Amino acid sequence: MITLEPPRRLADEAHPWQELGLSKTGLARFLNRARAAVGLAGEVHVLLAGDATLRRLNRTYRGKNKATDVLSFPASDAGDGNGVGVAGDLAISLETAARQAARFGHSLRDEVRVLLLHGVLHLAGFDHEKDAGKMAVREAELRQELGLETNLIARVAAPLVKGVRA
Repeated sequence: MITLEPPRRLADEAHPWQELGLSKTGLARFLNRARAAVGLAGEVHVLLAGDATLRRLNRTYRGKNKATDVLSFPASDAGDGNGVGVAGDLAISLETAARQAARFGHSLRDEVRVLLLHGVLHLAGFDHEKDAGKMAVREAELRQELGLETNLIARVAAPLVKGVRA
């Protein structure tokens, strides 16, 4: 399930998805492909919101009082008893994603897909802060497999500078 909390500038718009150049069904299809490629079972709930929401979540759950591009919250339960459960939740800042898209020269849609993939990898147990590059290698492979432009792969290998990719 993907939920859009539209930015304030679009709060009164009848079709905020279209105004953002995003498709709920398109992102859901990509999310399902990413889950399958990573081997992640279970539902993933996604919140597309603004910097203020991501800052609040980051402060509450990680003790960091700043906005970020994507947050991952792995589910704490093993399922619903029927073998189908929730893998976890993702929260993505559309404002940060838009800035990053402009910086890297691609669309907001592509940036949100990059962040969905990154978040799904975290839900699957990858941790780029502790794995000596293992997540970056897997993410680069999956970007190619999932049809993301190859120029997006370069930033996976870029060094981290104060927690932000160069």
